[in-house]
Amino acid sequence: MVFQVAPQSKKPRTASVGSHVQAGRLGDQLCFALYAATNAMTRAYRPLLAEIGLTYPQYLVLLVMWERQPCRLGEIAEELHLATHAVSPIIDRLETLGVVRRIEDETDGRAVKVELTKSGRALEAKAAAIQEEMRCRSALDPNAADDLRMTIHALVDNLLAEQ
Repeated sequence: MVFQVAPQSKKPRTASVGSHVQAGRLGDQLCFALYAATNAMTRAYRPLLAEIGLTYPQYLVLLVMWERQPCRLGEIAEELHLATHAVSPIIDRLETLGVVRRIEDETDGRAVKVELTKSGRALEAKAAAIQEEMRCRSALDPNAADDLRMTIHALVDNLLAEQ
C-alpha cells in the first residue's frame, strides 16, 4: 500500500497565542482549528476506509460496536453524540453490506439491538491497520496525541454540559 502526503500549505500559521487572540482572525479561532483538523482527518481516512468498503460514519459506528455489542441503536447514537435518526441509515447500510444485523431485544419487545456479523468482526483487524497508518501520518508523539485527545474530549464534555 503506497500513501502520498499532500503538500503542506505555503501559507505560514500566524495565529496569536494566549491573550493576544484577535476576535476577527480566522487563524485565532479554536472552532476553525477543530473544523480544519476534522476535515483533514476525514479526508485522510476516506481512501483507506474505501479499501475495506466503509465510509467514515460507518467506521465510527463499527468502533462503538467493536467495543460492545450487541447494543441498541440509541446507545450507538449516544456514544457518537448523534441523534438516533442520524445513525439509523448508517445501520441500514451496514446491514445491507452484511456487516451487522438487527436482533430482537429480549428485555424490551419494542426495542431492537444491533450486532456484528462474522464479516463485521473481521473488519476490526483491517481497521486496526488503518488506525496505525493514521497514527503514523499524524506525526504526533504518542503522549502528545493522548494529551490532545483528552483535551478535545474535555472540550466536548464542557460544551455539551452547557446545552
